[in-house]
Amino acid sequence: MSQVFALGVTESHKQLQLISIPRREVGPSDVHIQVEYCGICHSDVHHCRQEWGETKKPSVPGHEIIGKVTQVGAQVSKFKVGDSVGVGCLVDSCRECKQCGDSTVQYCAKGAIQTYGSPSNDATGHTMGGYSQAMVVDEAFVLSIPANLDPAAAAPLLCAGVTVWSPMKHYGVKAGSKIAVLGLGGLGHMAVKFASKMGAHVTVLSRSESKRQQALALGAESVLITSDADAFNAARSTFEFVLDTIGDEHDLGAYMDLLGVDGTYIMVGASPKPLALSVFSLIMKRIKIGGSLVGSIKETQEMLDFCGEHGIVSDVEVVKAEYVEKAWERVLKSDVKFRFVIDVAGSLNADTVVQV
Repeated sequence: MSQVFALGVTESHKQLQLISIPRREVGPSDVHIQVEYCGICHSDVHHCRQEWGETKKPSVPGHEIIGKVTQVGAQVSKFKVGDSVGVGCLVDSCRECKQCGDSTVQYCAKGAIQTYGSPSNDATGHTMGGYSQAMVVDEAFVLSIPANLDPAAAAPLLCAGVTVWSPMKHYGVKAGSKIAVLGLGGLGHMAVKFASKMGAHVTVLSRSESKRQQALALGAESVLITSDADAFNAARSTFEFVLDTIGDEHDLGAYMDLLGVDGTYIMVGASPKPLALSVFSLIMKRIKIGGSLVGSIKETQEMLDFCGEHGIVSDVEVVKAEYVEKAWERVLKSDVKFRFVIDVAGSLNADTVVQV
């Protein structure tokens, strides 16, 4: 067992602070990873501030992790020392149920082991994430990062990226599809990049004219300003897909009306409050509505390979470890274009003092 520095919250200190945590010894199938970068996800804030329920302490978040392999177990065959690798939202599963056998481990019948906050056999009894200097992860849940991708900008692909990639592939977005992306944040900007490179016709739905140039620069063909009643009415029944990334209350029926017959409404934004929906929004045009939870390890590697082929990364703002609490406050205000990434290797050490 080794000790590493990390940023976390404890029973006595509810804001992020520098702590020391244990990491298990490298087992036969394990990979030891020196963390270089870790993306900041809104889920990190929810988890550590216990907005989704009580959490185990110490809580160390982070599931958009890029690093270098520094040690491998005797049975490891996929990776070697020096490889650039990633770890996303999952670090284990039961490996016995149908879902695990079908390579949809995120839906493991016994509950997939998440990168932080899940029960584990490690010394603390629960997993702790990438706001830390190093991690030890089973090779089955480690991902290969294409060499041509900027590692800092690749970090958010491991959550924000695969969260939109998985449902777009599952529900059939392809070349020629007409898709509207609702919300141009961490998830939405990746959806635009992916869909445009797939050859789909992409429209961004935004309340603000100020988002137009950003959306077009990311690869959208057009922007529909939702506050423009005439333009919104003219767009009814013109899309095959709507990808909804909004994480708070909004009018599902209005956006669903943009779909044509047999259209598909895909939800990946997680509103903490129930959303109202009239059944007539579904039955009058045989609309399908579906959700999606992150992505499997197989899907994540396929996405990363696609990103390597097309040179796709996230638009990021790299910050030092000391700035993370302030970055969280900016996340809550949507004050980032489009994802924060922590320079872990360059700034997390014994002298780190978190700014509050």
